[in-house]
Amino acid sequence: MNVILMIGTIGIAVALSIPLGKWMYRVLCPETDTKFEKLLHGVIGRAAQSDQNWKQYSAALLLFNLVMFVFVWLVLSFQQLLPLNPDRMGALNQDLVFNTVSSFVTNTNLQHYSGESALSYGSQLFGLMWLQFVSAATGMAALTALARWLGGSRQPNNFYLDLGRSTCGVLLPVAAVAALLLVFCGVPMTFEGAAIARTLEGAVQTIARGPVAAFVSIKQLGTNGGSFFGPNATHPLENVNFYSNLVECVSLVVIPMACVWLYGHITRHKRHALVIFLVMLAFLLVKISLAISLEQSPAPALRGLAVAECGNLEGKELRLGVTQSPIWATFTTCTSNGSVNSMHSSLNPLTGLVPLAGMWFNTTFGGIGVGFLGMFSYIIVAVFISGMMVGRTPEYLGKKVETREMKFALPILLLHPLCILGGVALFCVIPAWGRDTVLNPGFHGFTEMLYEFTSASANNGSGFEGLGDNTAPWNIATGVVMLLGRFIPIVLSLALAGSLAAKQFVPETVGTLKTDTGLFGGVLAGTVLFIGALLFLPVAVLGPVAEYLTNMGW
Repeated sequence: MNVILMIGTIGIAVALSIPLGKWMYRVLCPETDTKFEKLLHGVIGRAAQSDQNWKQYSAALLLFNLVMFVFVWLVLSFQQLLPLNPDRMGALNQDLVFNTVSSFVTNTNLQHYSGESALSYGSQLFGLMWLQFVSAATGMAALTALARWLGGSRQPNNFYLDLGRSTCGVLLPVAAVAALLLVFCGVPMTFEGAAIARTLEGAVQTIARGPVAAFVSIKQLGTNGGSFFGPNATHPLENVNFYSNLVECVSLVVIPMACVWLYGHITRHKRHALVIFLVMLAFLLVKISLAISLEQSPAPALRGLAVAECGNLEGKELRLGVTQSPIWATFTTCTSNGSVNSMHSSLNPLTGLVPLAGMWFNTTFGGIGVGFLGMFSYIIVAVFISGMMVGRTPEYLGKKVETREMKFALPILLLHPLCILGGVALFCVIPAWGRDTVLNPGFHGFTEMLYEFTSASANNGSGFEGLGDNTAPWNIATGVVMLLGRFIPIVLSLALAGSLAAKQFVPETVGTLKTDTGLFGGVLAGTVLFIGALLFLPVAVLGPVAEYLTNMGW
């Protein structure tokens, strides 16, 4: 049954991603001026007319995100005065506003609050849900521009036009379909306030509700992960049954998968895209298999009890069973989504290492667009190393990869561990910031802090809950890490693509390393594993591995 669920979920996602990637290519790189294109040009105006180089594209991207940041900051800061607040939500602390806005602008959706008890409908819809669309579209636009430069496309690169195509032409219609499916599954969609119910014992119960289906659809499809309710997809009104769980789980990964096919279509190197896709898929299959297998063991506290025969039930939504939780946990951390349908802190220690590894490598499909950008830096490093091993200048898609390109690629790889390990070290040496906020002392408490900074740097958003993270130090530190982890890699990737695009095309020879073969796939996979192990294996031993050995009495 476990194998059927795993293969079925992945199979549906892969099957849908292939036509979706082709359709995304037609929308993002139209060959003719359609009515939709004319409408976008009319709405955007003169800003859509220019053909931007990588510096202009990056500047436009950063400017737009800055405007988004300020706008949503104002929405959240004054939500108590704005409409669509039937439950009369009050003002938020400014450090929490900074963290929340940073989180949703960066497509992270790390939440240090419970949505149903902290935010109004207006804040959820016109602040956060708006960001879930445009932050995802920002990543898709960056990937589209990078692929055009590498593929030598003559189509103009314009951030505002790409953003409009991604938001209105791709994300909005796909999210509308997903929202309808969720409504059919029973997910609520209403603008009425909380329902007041009386239980059989006569007690009065307040049941939060709202425009949940619309919020959840883009939350999953946009690799956002931000929940309408505090418990996220464990909440029975956000994930009501097996079918809604399947729709949401497939939604986690289908657009990131389609982005790989999109890259192949734009660069006109579809076999190369297939190799990259298969490497990512292999990583995903290994991680899911490990997570399912490791979670079949009972939690340490339940060993020897009859309930232990069912696997680790701690922290699971029993409507969905033990198997659905590790599948979701792997999907959500491989795609930078961050939504959860179980308590990640309750996973067995080595199972918890699987989502951590997904965020450390950050290359298994990843967030929309930016997930591929993360893999792109590994591709450049793999090409460079392979070229040096055979004693010739390495080439990628007909362009020479030299020292300048490595100066862009290496900081992308090094920034991620710097943000994670630097943040954890700082919070370990200041007890009031770190140690005093963990629920579980020892190795598990260390993993809680490690997971929080990993999630922030990877723009994921999931957490090892049990951590008291709604404090000024945590809100500010993770907010800064999310901003650095999002925009520096995007700008450096665009700079890397722009540098390659400016070079003369080099014809392929017998000595050229082919990037559309199984050999290159093996080199790429080895590069990811080798670099990732060097960067994160020591800290893995200090957290999940040490906890596992302690629980086993070793």
